[in-house]
Amino acid sequence: MRGLCSIGACAAVLLTCSAARSGEISGEYLEARSCDVFTGPCFANAQMGSAGKEAVLAWKVDEGRWQGVPVDGLGVAVVLNSEGTLGNDGVFPMNAGNIKSVILVDERATARQQTALIDFVKHTAIDVIGSVQTVKRVPISLSNDHLAGKGVFKAGEVARIETRPMKRGDCTCTNERNFYLPLAKVDNSSPAYAKTLSYTGDGLDSRWTLHNIRSAYLATFER
Repeated sequence: MRGLCSIGACAAVLLTCSAARSGEISGEYLEARSCDVFTGPCFANAQMGSAGKEAVLAWKVDEGRWQGVPVDGLGVAVVLNSEGTLGNDGVFPMNAGNIKSVILVDERATARQQTALIDFVKHTAIDVIGSVQTVKRVPISLSNDHLAGKGVFKAGEVARIETRPMKRGDCTCTNERNFYLPLAKVDNSSPAYAKTLSYTGDGLDSRWTLHNIRSAYLATFER
């Protein structure tokens, strides 16, 4: 009986390792929303329910594969539009209501790579993906300079994020902190000041172009 248990345990380990290998993927992440994420509770309370209903989440794969498909160097993003404020302060999730999304896929992706990238986004942003309205193929670029707090994401003429580091003057109440957590599963996240956040495509209930808001996160990911 002990031998059978050992064989079963080894088989389980092998299956787990195989599953992990099918999803080994890492790279850069950039996110920005239409509300302050680095803020004090007083500012956050003033925005709840009225702001933070829009967001752009972007990934750039440095290396790896998903569903067994190599996706090195490719980018993917999801644009969100909700009824209420998106987010989670680490204790209580906001009541976002219905969420609609548009997935933007790197135009260089093959059909198999596109399917893999879409599945990756749905798993990584599972709590906010909502109802996917459409998938668009666009040229995608993303670069992060974590030390400088500068991130730049472009999805053709459809979506854009550009950030700068936080400065002393960005702390207006001296009680700021990372009030909201990143909307996706990421590592090494740090807040940044969004100089620009825009979505000018279709498929959602609105389009927006915002400037100068403490709403971004630079991060990395590894799954």
